[in-house]
Amino acid sequence: MIQFVPEKREGNKLDILCLGAHCDDIEIGCGGTILKWIKEDRIHKIVWVVFSSDDTRKMEAIKSASGFLEPLASKEIIVLDFKDAFLQYSGREVKEIFESLKTKINPDFVFTQYRHDRHQDHRLLSDLTWNTFRNHCILEYEIPKYDGDLGITNAFVAIDQTDVNHKIHLLLSCFSSQVGKHWFDEETFKSLLRIRGLECSSPTRYAESFYLRKCMI
Repeated sequence: MIQFVPEKREGNKLDILCLGAHCDDIEIGCGGTILKWIKEDRIHKIVWVVFSSDDTRKMEAIKSASGFLEPLASKEIIVLDFKDAFLQYSGREVKEIFESLKTKINPDFVFTQYRHDRHQDHRLLSDLTWNTFRNHCILEYEIPKYDGDLGITNAFVAIDQTDVNHKIHLLLSCFSSQVGKHWFDEETFKSLLRIRGLECSSPTRYAESFYLRKCMI
């Protein structure tokens, strides 16, 4: 297990690319880490990209991303309108967007979906991330779901109670279209943060965790 907590480089903050197939993926997967690093003044710039949405979900996604990134001066929020569960059938267009992202940011970290996620949209994004940003530090986040595909993560970021509560509040208040789903609630989000906190002996009791496949030391 690698317990990986990146330090802010002296005089040089982090540029981060966040990628999500669906409108709440980034928030669920790495929202606490983003809140923590912004609060600690580690971040210079974030490009936040959501690939599938409709009119309702797009408004929710923009509201949520704006809430997570509110204190950050340099940010770009991109919400695209590919159809949920059909990303693989638009592979060429999605790949072209990935190529265009290289002109927007040279990220220190890329947050993306887990390579072995059971959702086909998530797997495609992960594959294209590794194809496009192979020389960058990629952290694959996890999304709890009915399929039961959570694995053994090896990189952890301790999240304090304030950021746990802030993350969950933004999720539940911004994504009202999802609140009726049986899994989309405070217990789900908080329990996963607690379990990952247990696994890394987090001093705050809570943590987000990631799959870190390659790391240059």
